[in-house]
Amino acid sequence: MLTKRQKDKVVKDVAQHDADTGSPEVQVALLTKRIKELTSHLRKHAKDKHSRKGLLELVANRRSHMKYLEVKSKKRYNALVSKLELKK
Repeated sequence: MLTKRQKDKVVKDVAQHDADTGSPEVQVALLTKRIKELTSHLRKHAKDKHSRKGLLELVANRRSHMKYLEVKSKKRYNALVSKLELKK
C-alpha cells in the first residue's frame, strides 16, 4: 500500500502540470510503484495467492493504460517508458 507521501512523490515526478492526477502517465507510474511493492512482497510470501491475483490485475491494468498512451501519443509513451525504466 502506498502512503500519501510516496504517492505524491510519484505523481510529482511524472505529472504533466501541477494539478495532474489522472493522466495516463500518472496512472501508469502509480501502478508501476504498486507492482514493484507487490513483487517484493511475493518474493517473501510465495504462497500468497490472493496477492498474486491482485498483482496480475495491476499488470493487466497498466498494460491497457500503456496501450492507450501508445496509440494516443507515441512521444509521451516513449518518454514514460524511459522515465520508469520499463521494457517495450
